[in-house]
Amino acid sequence: MKLKATRRVRRFDRERGCYVYDIAFKTETPLTERTIEVAEAFGLGIDDDQTHVLYKDFEVKLAQGDVVYITGDSGSGKSVLLRALREDLGEEAVSMENLETLEDKPIIDLVSETFHSALRLLSRVGLNDAFLFLRSPSQLSDGQRYRFRIAQLLDRGKQYWLCDEFCSTLDRATAKIVSFNVQKLARRSGATLIVATTHTDLFDDLCPSVYIDKGWGAEISINYYSNAEAAGCTVTRDIEIHESSIEDYRRLAYLHYRDSRVVAPHKFFSMRLGDELIGVIAYTYPAPMAKGRVKAVGYRPYLKELNVEWALISRVIVHPKYRTLGLGARLVKDTLRLTGRRHVELTAVMAQYNPFAERAGMKKVLVKEPTDKVVKAVERLKTLGFNPPMLASRSYNENKLADLGDEGFAGVHDALLGVDHHYYRRLARSQSPYMKKADFTEWLKSIDLAGLAWSLKTLSILSQTKVYLYWCSDWDQLDGGAECVA
Repeated sequence: MKLKATRRVRRFDRERGCYVYDIAFKTETPLTERTIEVAEAFGLGIDDDQTHVLYKDFEVKLAQGDVVYITGDSGSGKSVLLRALREDLGEEAVSMENLETLEDKPIIDLVSETFHSALRLLSRVGLNDAFLFLRSPSQLSDGQRYRFRIAQLLDRGKQYWLCDEFCSTLDRATAKIVSFNVQKLARRSGATLIVATTHTDLFDDLCPSVYIDKGWGAEISINYYSNAEAAGCTVTRDIEIHESSIEDYRRLAYLHYRDSRVVAPHKFFSMRLGDELIGVIAYTYPAPMAKGRVKAVGYRPYLKELNVEWALISRVIVHPKYRTLGLGARLVKDTLRLTGRRHVELTAVMAQYNPFAERAGMKKVLVKEPTDKVVKAVERLKTLGFNPPMLASRSYNENKLADLGDEGFAGVHDALLGVDHHYYRRLARSQSPYMKKADFTEWLKSIDLAGLAWSLKTLSILSQTKVYLYWCSDWDQLDGGAECVA
């Protein structure tokens, strides 16, 4: 059977400010031995064309920033309407299914014009894991690939986003999460989102301002609602947070881009959805020194006070499936007081691109650039043939070190010895709070290739720009976050 459009009329009613559609199709059945037998058995005239009307005087109003949700059974004509809208909206419309990707490139190279803007864009759609930045679209899960397509929609800067078979390949929990995220991003970007799907369980998460239910033939209903962002994702309604143990942390530690070690742990809290562990936060005792601490409180705390009144947020991990729902901020906000500490601090690289801690009530005190000595150490390694961005890879470091001669090893040792002395203990992964240069020198002489590769990875971490954030339990009594002083 051939399906051919015989009438497609669209007119704009200026008085009512809406589009009016008439869409009909004609079917033509080819004459074959079996189709003729069908005609004879049922008394059909298959040589006669039949016209099927899908839309008759159908009106739809579209305003900038609308979220349009089109549902209906397969074959009812949802995609027909979506294609008609796509043609009428012209160059300002982009369809998700038509987005092109270069499968052999990391996603960090496929969006935005600069490195930092690409990080922010991918973080906005929930691809805010350091390892994910390096994967190609073909290496992503279905849910992650859908998030990447949303990033592409944002990157195009078009006014209308069209999505056919919306979330049809995703499990229903992921579909609800993606729905909530895409409506939020569309509304905050001022884009009009138009989705079509057979699934009717996305209403609360899309929170549509226009809801179209397409029946068979010309049967159709349309309802208009106030255009307001969804209050929250329905998936998160039953989430609970409780104090837990390092065992829960270890179950999710593999999802963090840093190593899983937690030095001097204080408390752990887990986030659960029913029996599923979906997030964890680790608090530790703070380091003796932290750039930003004096600026935060106006004095330099002694070690005794640090051990009694201070805590450090060491790790915040949310399962990738549940990211961009504000759960990182919720983990921080709901556990700050449960630590029993007056002061809580956090130093994080990701806080540059994802302000989850600020949303939780922490205050950004300063942006910490790497010290001059650390920068010079990295530059020294560069002269020895190391690629600075690759220093975060232990395997890369081991391969490069294996190719160095004695002179090269001496250069690596000199580079590490040249950093600030209070970093020696971290470079040596020592549990001691202090390490003298003589001790670090002896350690360098005794360490094997794998240990030296770890030190270079640590140096790459020290060379990153970080954000120092601070929270004080007294703030609710000091009128909106005034400085917390002794």
